[in-house]
Amino acid sequence: MTHLVSRSRRAVTTLLAGMALSGLAQAAGFSAKPITIVVAFPAGGDTDVLARILAEKLTPRLGQPVIVENRTGGSGVIGTTFVARSQPDGHTLLLAPNTIAITPHVLQTSAAKINPAQDLTPITQLASQSLFVVVEKSTGVNSIKELISSNKAGKLQTYASPGSGTPMHILAELFDKAAGTKFQQIPYRGSAPAIADLIGKHVPLMYSTLGPMEQHLKAGSLKALAVADAVRSPFLPQVPTLAELDYPSAQVGAWQALFGPKNMPADVVETINKHCNEILKMPEVVERMTTMSIQAKGGTPAQMQALAQSDYEKYSKLVKEFNIRAD
Repeated sequence: MTHLVSRSRRAVTTLLAGMALSGLAQAAGFSAKPITIVVAFPAGGDTDVLARILAEKLTPRLGQPVIVENRTGGSGVIGTTFVARSQPDGHTLLLAPNTIAITPHVLQTSAAKINPAQDLTPITQLASQSLFVVVEKSTGVNSIKELISSNKAGKLQTYASPGSGTPMHILAELFDKAAGTKFQQIPYRGSAPAIADLIGKHVPLMYSTLGPMEQHLKAGSLKALAVADAVRSPFLPQVPTLAELDYPSAQVGAWQALFGPKNMPADVVETINKHCNEILKMPEVVERMTTMSIQAKGGTPAQMQALAQSDYEKYSKLVKEFNIRAD
């Protein structure tokens, strides 16, 4: 009898919890239809994986399905434009890296001209990623000083990038300007083929986030010389910052953030933001992001809007300064 009462109480508790979640979703202006998180890049990348983690955790909290849809093409423009033109009811969201603040200036087409701070609704920053200066082991280069000397001596002359206009490309330009070097970019269609050629000794140098490089760094086939952040990375604390090495202007990072269409209702934005901030503190989520060498962030919509606007303006100037164009 006691066992039956206990089971009944658990059933009632579960029902009430479900009703509370459903009520919260309805109070925030949601209907019962699924919520879609659009990723403007192929499945399997950091942005896609992060979107799937978020969707998995949001589904029970909102009491309705949250799915991920990859709308690729146009350097992210197709997916971004789709969300920008969607109804601002909270059912269509965009999870995007900070290339969203760079691409409009690089492509210079009417379709690409979306300012994420003004033409979308910033909801929250989800994560940050550091960029590293990495060389292939057989170069024999063990420090930034040696890298600079080698370039000026006419030895190491090229670097691989995941594409023109990426944060990695911009970091390379900033480093060249600060150090007085001149490395020639070899752009690839994404990080995977670039890293393959780096490992294969076809190119000696690459600027990259840690995730795709980590296994090769551990194996000793690659070496990280510096990180382009204000502080050292918790994932590779032994690696100095470029600022420590007297190149403070060569500082570029990467972030991932959640956006919605312009003019989303404030209560919907607040609800999604609240859940995202709580999800980013969940130990299992932090652990999964750590395995990807990504730092969980969080924050307010206003903070994300300020970051997106600041980066949009900063990259506009840098793209013009270095005359960066699409591949």
